[in-house]
Amino acid sequence: MHAFRAAVEADDIDAVEALLAEDVVFTSPVVFKPYPGKAITAAILRAVSQVFEDFRYVREIGDPAAPDHALVFTARVGDRELTGCDFLHVNEEGLIDEFMVMVRPLSGAHALAEAMGARFDEIAKEAEARSA
Repeated sequence: MHAFRAAVEADDIDAVEALLAEDVVFTSPVVFKPYPGKAITAAILRAVSQVFEDFRYVREIGDPAAPDHALVFTARVGDRELTGCDFLHVNEEGLIDEFMVMVRPLSGAHALAEAMGARFDEIAKEAEARSA
């Protein structure tokens, strides 16, 4: 998952989007319902890249040749520090088709939910424009 990690660390959201399968499913740490599709996933990742401050990956878990990967990160949302993990699955073409995020502690998850909720209308509009 080095290409994904490198793109995120370079804040190159276009490169991140290029690594997503059209049928990717994004599972949020703060919303029950998964989000299917590249357009909404890219829009969410674009917004979260603006919400997270001091984001950095601290560990990569898994065999680079395997389809499943875990990338542990730290970040801040406002005054709340959090630790999280991106769980990724890549398909036969090497594109990410499952993207699940988990974060802790609860206060960090609440801060993330509030910050992303405030942007969700913009996220939905961007996703709709990209999928049109």
